[in-house]
Amino acid sequence: MAVIIMLASASSTHSQTTSQVIIRAAHMPNITHAQALIAQANGAYQKALGNNAKIDWKIFNAGPSIIEAIFASQLDIAYVGPNPAISGYVRSQGKALRIVAGALSGGASLIVRADSGIRSPEDFRGKRVATPQLGNTQDVALRAWLLSHDMQSWERGGDVRVMPMANADQLTLFARKELDAAWAPEPWATRLIREANGKRFIDERSLWPNGQFATTVVIVRAEFLNQHPELVRRWLRAHVAMTEWMKLNLDEAKRVLNQEIRRETTKALPLALLDESLSRLEFTVDPLRDPTLKSAKSAFDLGLLGRQQINLNGIYDLTLLNEILKEHGEPGFR
Repeated sequence: MAVIIMLASASSTHSQTTSQVIIRAAHMPNITHAQALIAQANGAYQKALGNNAKIDWKIFNAGPSIIEAIFASQLDIAYVGPNPAISGYVRSQGKALRIVAGALSGGASLIVRADSGIRSPEDFRGKRVATPQLGNTQDVALRAWLLSHDMQSWERGGDVRVMPMANADQLTLFARKELDAAWAPEPWATRLIREANGKRFIDERSLWPNGQFATTVVIVRAEFLNQHPELVRRWLRAHVAMTEWMKLNLDEAKRVLNQEIRRETTKALPLALLDESLSRLEFTVDPLRDPTLKSAKSAFDLGLLGRQQINLNGIYDLTLLNEILKEHGEPGFR
């Protein structure tokens, strides 16, 4: 009998091992991906998934690289900016991915060098303005704002030189007076002010209704969502719980977040910088569909998503998120 029990136990263990799903999950080592950073640090999402799945966390430095990994079936779930997600949806003709939840609103600003001579929108003519990457969320925001003031980037026949580059390079060139302005996410926007003689020209929240616009969303590879809806449900349940916990326990969330940033980048953020940066962010599971679709229209109008606009409503699959919110007696999202 003991032998039979041992064999049964071994068989059960073997079955669990062979059937365990590996979830390849991605985030960037930035405060705008805070839920993922904290979850990696404290194992909260792994606990929620149980023994049925194991998370293989992968760290990226740019949203477009995350999308390429989704295309190559090397990632299953990711935290990413909405514009790279939309670009991936458009390029794959709606087949590659779905937005299943929001993660963050706010946290981006247009910073000008204090001695650049920029006092009004008109003063941007002839200036050098940086964004993190061509077609990323801040890049689209800048180009759309320029267009709203009858200005264009240099390559489109205008007289504003838009210069996509890494955030760290923005800081260096700002200090050297080789850049006049930058549309940057936190904490880089605040670093430009504190370390490179910058001043906040626009807090992007001022451009949106209720001060809300999506900075980070949760995406899932469409095939993975179809094959493993229960695992995605468990992930989203943990994501909702993490988001609420962070709001109620901000000091502890800051501590764990900064600890994980130090582990992933070798350097923690100064506490004053972290506090100021987080004051401009809102953790939310709301995917903020309307501002995101408006931003997508701007990207189409700017030629960053091709010339033919397509219906983007299919990019959202909020079924599981809404079921989880209903369990908590909260309204869902359309």
